[in-house]
Amino acid sequence: MVKYPSALEKGDKLAVTAPSSGVEEHLHMLVHKAKEKVEHKGFIVQTGNTIWTETKSSSANAHIRAKELTQFLEDENIKAIIPPWGGQFAMEILPMIDWNYIKTLPPKWILGYSDISTILLVYTTITGNASAHGTNFNELSAPEWDELTAKWTEVLGCSIGQDVIQYSSNKYQSSWKKTFENPATGFYFDAETEWKSHTGEKSHEFSGRLLGGVMNTLQTLIGTPYDKVNEFTYNHAQEGVIWYLESVDWSAAEIYRCLWQMKYNGWFKNANGVLIGRASGYSPTKDFEVEDALINVFGEEVPVVYDADIGHMPPQNILVNGAYSTVTYQDGKGTIRMQYI
Repeated sequence: MVKYPSALEKGDKLAVTAPSSGVEEHLHMLVHKAKEKVEHKGFIVQTGNTIWTETKSSSANAHIRAKELTQFLEDENIKAIIPPWGGQFAMEILPMIDWNYIKTLPPKWILGYSDISTILLVYTTITGNASAHGTNFNELSAPEWDELTAKWTEVLGCSIGQDVIQYSSNKYQSSWKKTFENPATGFYFDAETEWKSHTGEKSHEFSGRLLGGVMNTLQTLIGTPYDKVNEFTYNHAQEGVIWYLESVDWSAAEIYRCLWQMKYNGWFKNANGVLIGRASGYSPTKDFEVEDALINVFGEEVPVVYDADIGHMPPQNILVNGAYSTVTYQDGKGTIRMQYI
């Protein structure tokens, strides 16, 4: 059974903490702008100490990061936690969190992506609490939120028994260059979105419990005490799982090796379908392409839709780990219906 946090409402307090990377001083304006924007939408924002510093590719010592995250999970006045962004070393805090204790706390929304998906997957598979994969806090610094990003309030504001419907984007951002050159101005969409089937099919529909994140960091969990994926998928075997995955700066061979390892670790045993996000910084390996990797791992039995709105090539849908969902794909477009049951 998946446990859902209480629905987020205007007037609720959100906390910003950095369990992976913090924010360098010259980019503090992103946090300030995002705080201003989120508070204008009617929420209260509390910033943690970890977000303001960055040394050795981490916001702070792992013990400090784990302590601040735990404190925010404990605080009954905080309804959601949204890190500023991802990073590199979120896995360091996992041994420093008392997961048996966390299981006794009421479920709370954690929203983020990239390295934050390391924490999201562990949080959901160990505690059974839903978590949300999507926009980070700093991306909320944009003057206007695009349609997909803006869905975060609806996704976190959905109550048990209700559902949220999301759609594929019209255009996506193929490069971060303009965004980096013009911080806090939002995304620059310049390419047509087209979801694709790995077998060339024109349509697919599949349902199951959502689970996933960025492959680069999720692979780190395999074989560790924090890999509870098989237990989660076993508990939901009757409904099955929809995996959503994406990658950053990986070649087709690296994507294949990761998916192969996940497969032979049993992660895809109860997969009813797979969503693969647009691969950021992707390159083929000679004449071996990502489509080859998908066919080699999933064959033609498991429907796979790739170049979906997930991850590091925005915009992205807000996907809830644990939510029972139905994905409908038709002629390059997609719909995701998430039910909080």
